[in-house]
Amino acid sequence: MPPHWDRDAAWPRRAPDAPFRGMPPGVRLWLPVVVSFLVQVPPVAVLGWHRATGSPLALLLALAGPLALIAARRFPGPVVAFTAAVAGALVLLRPDIGVPNVALAFAIVLGIVRGARLWVYASVGVAWIATLTVAAVAGVSLHPFRVAATTLFLAAMMALGEGIRGRRERISEFRRRADEQRTTAEQRERVRIARELHDVLAHSLSMINVQAGVGLHLLESQPEKAAEALGNIKDASKNALDEVRHVLGILRAEPPASGAAEGAPLTPEPDFAALPALADSFRAQGMDLTFVSALEVEGAAPASVQLALYRICQEALTNVLRHAHPRAASVYLGFDRDSYLLTVTNDGEDAVPRAVVPGGGLLGMRERAELLGGSLRVGRLADGSFQIEARIPLPVVRPSAPS
Repeated sequence: MPPHWDRDAAWPRRAPDAPFRGMPPGVRLWLPVVVSFLVQVPPVAVLGWHRATGSPLALLLALAGPLALIAARRFPGPVVAFTAAVAGALVLLRPDIGVPNVALAFAIVLGIVRGARLWVYASVGVAWIATLTVAAVAGVSLHPFRVAATTLFLAAMMALGEGIRGRRERISEFRRRADEQRTTAEQRERVRIARELHDVLAHSLSMINVQAGVGLHLLESQPEKAAEALGNIKDASKNALDEVRHVLGILRAEPPASGAAEGAPLTPEPDFAALPALADSFRAQGMDLTFVSALEVEGAAPASVQLALYRICQEALTNVLRHAHPRAASVYLGFDRDSYLLTVTNDGEDAVPRAVVPGGGLLGMRERAELLGGSLRVGRLADGSFQIEARIPLPVVRPSAPS
């Protein structure tokens, strides 16, 4: 995932008013109130005055629903129950005025969206059944078409609320998965960077430690050898700094300096061609190292495979340098059936403790192999030597389509 990716910019935080998201908070609060007022109150007042049957109670009931929506954000359930009761009372009081109860529609939809589904179904159902029952007992005439239309209207509002709620849940699930993928990608990247830095620093610092010990030991008796050890320390530290800058440069994604090639790394990634030089660097530390490569075309392997096997070889030889006495090892790179094969065998004693406890180095080598579908085997051979064997499958060559 690109470093500049901003989760909050891509997925802005939403208020719970899903039908009106994207609006300012004040508009989201007052829009249902104003629309309900304009649709319900004036018709009740005008029709009541025109028919000379106006009632202050009917006007108050028509006004109570829109005003109740002001509290719908904090109390969606009670607002639905109150609005449903008010709507039923208005129908019983003024059955001659067939004005749609928009306040109840808003209350139903927002109640379901905000999680008050039980309140919505229970209160609306009870209120509508109670209205029909009271109308039948009191002799209030309700046209069958109006009863059917009102029932369908209530069911449609509930379906609309469920649809909006379902869409919000799907979006929330998508966001949750996107966040998990982003977190997983970041964790993988942190592990990869930690593994690279461990391999670079462990190798370089081990070489510096060995050469520093040699220089101190020979400082008085053989000054020229001590000077050579200091030169080796300088070279190892320079190489380590270059590789660390390369890893950190990828992490920061810095733009190339003026005059530099676009996207050119500070140092090229190690590959099979760098293994002889790696072997020479360990020989310079006094290691008796034999390197054999059975690969005819070294550059044919994917870059990821070459980097992984290089780092595994580097870490394995670093462990030999740090732990084995005498420092003697052999490296073999070649093929075995359908895999690249790298073995690093230590011929000395005490390369590792008898009970192998995986540390950061062994775990890093295993991760490198397994990320490419391969495996790492660590153990002692019959002759007592210690061997690290890494296998990475050859890339699958897909047959070209016939022309």
